[in-house]
Amino acid sequence: MILKNLAKIPSDEILEGSFGIEWESLRANEDGKLSLTPHPAIFGDKLTNPLVTTDFSESQIEIITPTFDTIDEAFSTFSLLSDLVNSSLPDDEYLWFQSIPCILPYWDQIPIAQYSEEGEESQKYREELAKKYGVKKQMISGVHFNFSFKDRFLKKLHSIENSKLSFKEFKNHVYLKIARNYLRYCWLIIYLTGCSIGSHKTFSNDCIHLMDAQDEHGSYYSTRGPSFRNASCGYKNLKELYPSYDTVEDFTADIQKFIDDGDLSEAKELYTQIRLKPKNPKDMLNSLNSDGIEYIEIRTLDINPFYKCGLVLHDMNFLHLFLIYMYVKEESDYSLWQKEAKINEENVAEKAYVDSMRLLRDGEEVTLREWAAEIINEMYGMCEVLGIDYAKTLDLMLTRVANPDFTYGKRMLRLIEQDGYINAHMKLSKNNKNVSILNLKNIGDVNCSEYEKYVNIALVGK
Repeated sequence: MILKNLAKIPSDEILEGSFGIEWESLRANEDGKLSLTPHPAIFGDKLTNPLVTTDFSESQIEIITPTFDTIDEAFSTFSLLSDLVNSSLPDDEYLWFQSIPCILPYWDQIPIAQYSEEGEESQKYREELAKKYGVKKQMISGVHFNFSFKDRFLKKLHSIENSKLSFKEFKNHVYLKIARNYLRYCWLIIYLTGCSIGSHKTFSNDCIHLMDAQDEHGSYYSTRGPSFRNASCGYKNLKELYPSYDTVEDFTADIQKFIDDGDLSEAKELYTQIRLKPKNPKDMLNSLNSDGIEYIEIRTLDINPFYKCGLVLHDMNFLHLFLIYMYVKEESDYSLWQKEAKINEENVAEKAYVDSMRLLRDGEEVTLREWAAEIINEMYGMCEVLGIDYAKTLDLMLTRVANPDFTYGKRMLRLIEQDGYINAHMKLSKNNKNVSILNLKNIGDVNCSEYEKYVNIALVGK
């Protein structure tokens, strides 16, 4: 029924939305060691620069794009910003193109992000996280994808479905269903985009103990799974927390209970694969209750070392399509779905390349290839009904399912086996920096006004 209703809306309106990208990346020296210098002065005050700031550490740059109406616009701006940041670093410093950290110093030498008096609350929050989870786990980095449908599309869908819900309630209903299904099926995104298979010995023993191979340079890696950032050893809450996603009110009530019980210090400490984002992030729970869900944030993506901004456009297009499919897809009524989803998430992250690994679907075992192919084939069918031409992207994903050698994790495995974890990533980081420098030499002639606009915002003194 949902698919039939969607088919009454032009495909270009279905694909419209608001898109934004966030990317965290460590700064590393030529030898693969974490750079311990302060956040580069060229980017100005981390509190006031809207595009380039820090995440947990002074050594961890974060790029945040504005929101755009299309993925192409968001991606091209993100690509430009990554070029600006990478080429603005000192000659002997590089962005570390990997979600699992580079060579880390002793934990007490890792610099937590420093703020002026105006940012005292942000600094204190980071210091508390460091005590609770450990500093090294905080250095795990990734890519976040922010998405919302256009209100005009949702209003049209609201009218077509003859929903008795208010528009705010209907909008919440749409995003809650996407969130529930995304949690169920995010294991597929982990398989298709995961690329964090190694770890230097200076990182967490939790991850090292899950890896089955070792290089000759003090690092470890896995031949069995694509994403140790998403594995059981990744940066996760200390307790398994399963809030209700039935309604916004149920969700916020559960989060408040986690805070009251001492499991969370505040709402944003809930680490999930998808976040429900409010209009007012400084008052998350009250804003969700009063204003509804503003957009959703996808937090599954590993940094892609093979591209100079850590992200590939095909993957973003697939994720966009996947979120539409998450609304179309009928839900199971299996009561333990959140626990099962967590098991699948971690099993795929750690063991997707092991033929004997099985996923759980409503308590029954199923192979990854069988279930993944079924999902992608359903997405082909959805695209045909809606008149969406994403065949090339779906073909690419189906190839990765049929043959794991085409996944990023397997490609990374071949490089690590050849050069070792640190050396392989430093080669990629140096190459990506060179590509960014060359891009900026050519881009001014193509679109000088766009280039200058972002230079003036992102960089100081340029």
